Amino acid sequence: MKGILYGVGVGPGDPRLMTCLAVETVRKCPVIAVPAEGREHAVSYRIAEGIVQGLEEKECLNLSTPMTKDRRILEQNYETAAEKIIGQLKQGRDVAYLTLGDPTIYSTYIYIHLIVKARGYETRIINGIPSFCAVAAKLGDSLADRSEQLHIIPSTYDIEEALTYPGAKVLMKAGSKLPAVKKTLAKKGMTGTMVENCGLSDERIYDNIEDMPDTASYYTIVVVKENGHD
Repeated sequence: MKGILYGVGVGPGDPRLMTCLAVETVRKCPVIAVPAEGREHAVSYRIAEGIVQGLEEKECLNLSTPMTKDRRILEQNYETAAEKIIGQLKQGRDVAYLTLGDPTIYSTYIYIHLIVKARGYETRIINGIPSFCAVAAKLGDSLADRSEQLHIIPSTYDIEEALTYPGAKVLMKAGSKLPAVKKTLAKKGMTGTMVENCGLSDERIYDNIEDMPDTASYYTIVVVKENGHD
């Protein structure tokens, strides 16, 4: 019998925000996979480690992804990762791929998931709490009210047009692009709230663009809201 690949969302940072289903799934899988060169370098592993007992005893597949937008390089990497996972599935071993937040939102996992699925293996997604929901909770505010729209935007690409959309804007992965993000917001006369490493021990919150640093971690979100509520 072939094993099953589970894409497990471990949530935004606090281990207690992992769902019961996520914890149960990781516990039952003999093999885990992390998007890093070693479990000690994977934030998703450190989160799961905080609530899943015996995680260190499981076999770990190290599936690091290069930080590049070159699709050819990325596709080769996804194929390699998928082959490593399939090697375990062929032996009848279930694999839990640990990913931050939710596996369906800007996650590397989904590309590997589709390859493995296309090869005839069973794949399942265990959803997790998205980082921007945790950020909204931390700020004690909603992201969208009544008829307001909500836009989830990757900051690693041009955000200028996206900032013209009505409603709230969530700028994901803003850490490496903070100077450009701050400049664009100032140019448009807009402001936002930045949360870095939400739910982790080194969490930081900045209430306006003037206070935001020029560099921050990869796990940085900026929330831009229109003034006022109905």
